[in-house]
Amino acid sequence: MNFTAIDFETATPYHNSACALGIVTVENGEIVDTYVSLIQPPENKIWRRFTEIHGISWRDTLNAPTFAELYPELRKRLAGRTLVAHNISFDRDVLQQTMKCHGIDYSDLQIPNWECTLEIYRKKGFKPADLATCCNRLGIELNHHEALSDALACAKLFLRQSEVN
Repeated sequence: MNFTAIDFETATPYHNSACALGIVTVENGEIVDTYVSLIQPPENKIWRRFTEIHGISWRDTLNAPTFAELYPELRKRLAGRTLVAHNISFDRDVLQQTMKCHGIDYSDLQIPNWECTLEIYRKKGFKPADLATCCNRLGIELNHHEALSDALACAKLFLRQSEVN
C-alpha cells in the first residue's frame, strides 16, 4: 500500500490561506517519511479564531516560507501519488486554492486519486467520524490541529481500515 497522507491548517476561512502542512509518506504499508512546515499565508494574516484552534499566530509564520517557496519540496513528495486526507473536500480544496493563489497549476501534481478516511469510517458506521473520535476509538495518538499529527493519524487510519468492520 503506497500513498501520501496530507493535512493543512489554514489561517482564515479562505482556503488559499494555508499556514501549516503535514505530509506522511507510506510505502508498502509502512510510514517511511514525514514532513511538516509552517507556511506564510497571504499577507501573513491569521485570524485570532483560527489561532485559537491550531495555536499558530502571525508571529509564527512571519519568517516562514511561502507556499511558492515550499512548492519544489512539496512537489517531490506529492506528484503522482495517491493522496489521503481525513476530509478531502477541505484538504484538496486548500491545496488547489493555495496553488492557484501562488500561480501554480494543480494539474502539475498529476495526482491519480484522493482517498478520504472520513468517508471510509462513516461507511464503517463511526458516528461521529471526525478525526479525534476515530483516533480515540482506535487508540491512535493525536495532537489535533497540529498538521503533522493529523497527517500521521490519517495515515494510520487508512492503514487500519481493513481491521475495522
